[in-house]
Amino acid sequence: MTGFAIAHQIKRRAKELGFDLVGIAGAQASNYADYFRTWLAAGQAGEMAYLDKRFDERVDPQTYFPGARSVICVAMNYFVPLEPPPFGVNGRVARYALGDDYHDVLKTKLHQLADRIREIAPDAQTKAAVDTAPVSEKELAARAGIGWLGKNSCLINPKIGSWLLLGEILTTLELPADAAATDHCGTCTRCIDACPTQAITAPYQLDARRCISYLTIEHRGEISEELQPLMHDWVYGCDICQDVCPHNRKAPPATASEFQPRFSSGTLPIDDVLNWDEQTFRTALRGSAMKRVKLPILKRNAAIVAANSKRA
Repeated sequence: MTGFAIAHQIKRRAKELGFDLVGIAGAQASNYADYFRTWLAAGQAGEMAYLDKRFDERVDPQTYFPGARSVICVAMNYFVPLEPPPFGVNGRVARYALGDDYHDVLKTKLHQLADRIREIAPDAQTKAAVDTAPVSEKELAARAGIGWLGKNSCLINPKIGSWLLLGEILTTLELPADAAATDHCGTCTRCIDACPTQAITAPYQLDARRCISYLTIEHRGEISEELQPLMHDWVYGCDICQDVCPHNRKAPPATASEFQPRFSSGTLPIDDVLNWDEQTFRTALRGSAMKRVKLPILKRNAAIVAANSKRA
């Protein structure tokens, strides 16, 4: 069977498993290794020290998975329409965290796709990865034609927009690579202009230390008094730069049942969160990506939202 025939069968199986987009990239090293190293050295990763610990693997798929020749990149749409929030003070949650934990959803499907690859090519070796692995997933997805890297650093597909969860299968198979995606951001700066903390310091450049997603999830200490009012009502993550993106105006709703929101308004009542005990916290967020943060951090964020509501 030719490489093109194998690639066609892999893509067909990926769609059968529920992946909305699939493309293939070569396993060459990153083109942004020097920029990434400089970004880390400047401290713009904040407390995300794990980004530096496996640097060589992160910038070279063949270091992460020796023998890799191709990377099969997939994406799932997680956009869901939301209902108006209930009366009272509510904290907004980023859309990706409203359904089931995407790590589990994608990994299950990736392993099923890897099984199919080994059925087609028994000698092939595979390694499935999501964003917890040291893989430059957005760059690889752009190389595979799934979308381009936008000015807000999100991957944007011309039909679906940027509401995308990414996964990869690295393989020793030599497969034909798809054409890389073309940048369609043009002169638009809406994401840069809309970011309340000015975390997007220039087109395609993000200072994570100022990003609301980073502050509410990754940052473990106290949040500076300068940034707290700028967080508005975000209690977990942030979608502002995606909400304003013109390419998301006609984003289709997610079809995967796993991504339907457990909180239909995409918000949490702040008074409830402030009164949660550990058991209530675990029950409310069981199976959710929001369990990444511990209860004290979520309460810290809730307290900031409550204070900001009084300033409004």
